[in-house]
Amino acid sequence: MKVEFNKVNEETIVVIEGRLDTVTAPELDKEIRPLYAESGIKVVFDCNALEYVSSSGLRVILTAHKMLTAKGSKFVLRGLSTEVRSVFDLTGFSRILTIE
Repeated sequence: MKVEFNKVNEETIVVIEGRLDTVTAPELDKEIRPLYAESGIKVVFDCNALEYVSSSGLRVILTAHKMLTAKGSKFVLRGLSTEVRSVFDLTGFSRILTIE
């Protein structure tokens, strides 16, 4: 998995590439933790290059959503493939999270 941060206008974009699974989820969690200290920001997970997400990856995403929204920030998932989107739909996460 590769993680890249970009700042575009008022958005902090976190580009996630590859597989988000048991091995890589802790890495993503560590990379995004500094964002939790900020408030009133908009964080976008760009998932255009995300190939796979496991339950460990879902847990990191849900934690990010909870931590950011608790501080008044916005959290958005963008560019989910059909396969990855189906995981969010099956788990009910698509009803909780903002997906563009």
